[in-house]
Order: sequence, then structure tokens, then C-alpha cells
Amino acid sequence: MIVRTTEEITGTHRDVGAENWRSKRIVLGGDGVGFSFHETTIEAGTSHVFHYQNHVEAVWLVEGEGTLHDLTNDRTYDLAPGTMYLLDGHEKHEVRTRTRMRMLCVFNPPVTGQEVHDENGVYPLIAVPAD
Repeated sequence: MIVRTTEEITGTHRDVGAENWRSKRIVLGGDGVGFSFHETTIEAGTSHVFHYQNHVEAVWLVEGEGTLHDLTNDRTYDLAPGTMYLLDGHEKHEVRTRTRMRMLCVFNPPVTGQEVHDENGVYPLIAVPAD
């Protein structure tokens, strides 16, 4: 049984981010359950392009508002709390935030470490955690 809190992940190799986003890797590939589970926050007024060529991702938005633009199929969707989106065709997509967003994300196959996003879909790139 795995029991974790986001508080105990803060500041560890499972807590990754960049200027406008942060992701807490609650479950990773090494946990041996066949998927990874993350809590991700994206700051208000920002735009991020993602492309997970090697993963299916399901996202459940729990806080915030914005839009999801499917760059592969040129469709735009409103995002609000309670919205779920599933990237089952490895769609390249852009998330635009109006307010700070918090989302729960499941990846299959699982993310294996402290990855850095690569907009060309090469994913995950493993970064060596700082000691």
C-alpha cells in the first residue's frame, strides 16, 4: 500500500517545475502500479504547449479556468473545475489559463522520474535530481 501527501513530496525529486508551473509526482513508474499520478498547478495568465507522444494522459481540473486548444485537430474547449480531458491520440495541445489552475493527471505508461517537458514529444527526458 502506498500512502503519500503532497506536503511530504514538496522539495524532493518528485516536486518539479519551471517558471509558471509545478507538478508533484505522487505516483511514479518506480512505484510499480502501471501508471503515474501527478498534481499539477499552472499559474494564471500563462500559456503552455504540451505534446506527450509516448503517453496517454487523463486530466481532471479541480481549480481554475482557461482553455484547452487541441493543436492537432484545431478545436478549443473551455476548462473549469470538474472538467476532464483525455489525450488518447497523443494530441499536441495548448493550455491557456485565465486563473491559476490545479489539475490531477494520470499518465500511462507511467512517468519514470523527474522529467523535463520536450515540446517535440520526446518524453520523458530524465533529469538527475540534485542532492
